Amino acid sequence: MQKLLLVVFLLISTGSFAQRNPLNGDRENFFRFGAKGGVNINKITGMSYKEGFKFNFQAGAFMQFNITRRFGIQPEINFVQTSSEFSNDANDIYYDLFLGGSQKKASMNYLEVPVLLNINVGNSKRVKLQIGPAYGGLIKETVDSLKSNGNIYKNGEWAAIGGIWIQIPVVNIGARYKLGLTELNAIDNRQSWKSQSIQIFIGVTF
Repeated sequence: MQKLLLVVFLLISTGSFAQRNPLNGDRENFFRFGAKGGVNINKITGMSYKEGFKFNFQAGAFMQFNITRRFGIQPEINFVQTSSEFSNDANDIYYDLFLGGSQKKASMNYLEVPVLLNINVGNSKRVKLQIGPAYGGLIKETVDSLKSNGNIYKNGEWAAIGGIWIQIPVVNIGARYKLGLTELNAIDNRQSWKSQSIQIFIGVTF
């Protein structure tokens, strides 16, 4: 009997502590901020490109505005690297853009600004679904074996983002899928180039 009472007491005490503990995720401040970094696994689709995803780097900072118990807004600013590789087909319509090199690889650096809607899943507020738009401004483009010095990609890209955010106390982890909405081909309109990426990250929240 004494053991049973001890177990009940411990359960009640643990439950009371969890309700009061600010680290349990059941309560959130209106404003939070933090930083994160991880991988950007991307590809560009189009007839001139090789299939498959490329692994790159991404890092950034964010702010959270927890407006209600269920919804919040999360603006971010991120540095995102992407890359691609053209096919080696000599019959490709853009073959004359290159000096005959076999590399034909491209890398782009973007400054990306997503504005995401956070939707809390359950009562703990530790798991959030994220959805929203993002705009990325091209800050650097490098293409191997290119004859011309002009850009072959558009200077900016709109995208749609959907993903999941897990807020462990202090630490955050997450994964997102980003679908490019902008036509990236800045050469002409003979081919359509669009981007896709999977972003996986870990960071800290204050």
